[in-house]
Amino acid sequence: MILVTLGTQKQSFNRLLDMIEKSNINDKIIVQAGYTKYKSKKMKMLDFVDYQEMDKLIKQADLIITHGGTGSIVTAIKQGKKVIACPRLKKYGEHVDDHQKQIVDIFSEVGYILKLDENDDLDELVQKIQTKKMIPFKSNTTNFINNLKKEIDC
Repeated sequence: MILVTLGTQKQSFNRLLDMIEKSNINDKIIVQAGYTKYKSKKMKMLDFVDYQEMDKLIKQADLIITHGGTGSIVTAIKQGKKVIACPRLKKYGEHVDDHQKQIVDIFSEVGYILKLDENDDLDELVQKIQTKKMIPFKSNTTNFINNLKKEIDC
């Protein structure tokens, strides 16, 4: 099962769901859509999910496809899940700025996740992550915050 998490931002994130809808993914797909309203023939859409249900879905998932929210990414990788993250972008009205791009870039560069950019092929990334050995997450909060601050302050 693939779990897609879009977080709780008020802005829609149809771009990511369009990529999934157009993909060749045949697995069961459950989407925590938040405020994003989307009709799909291949994804089961849920608006908001409480913490316990989300934890259960993450445990059941073979793959997490998520927006670039730190909480969504860290929650999944702490449980050893393979993650593909696509940042919400300001230019599409998906967020107020591009901080998710910076977050996804950092997690991807370290090797915790794969990054899905707007020009990437989702099917290729899904195939790649099946065999790719991802770096196990080790909490390093202080250093991570310092590095993230440096990146944001550039």
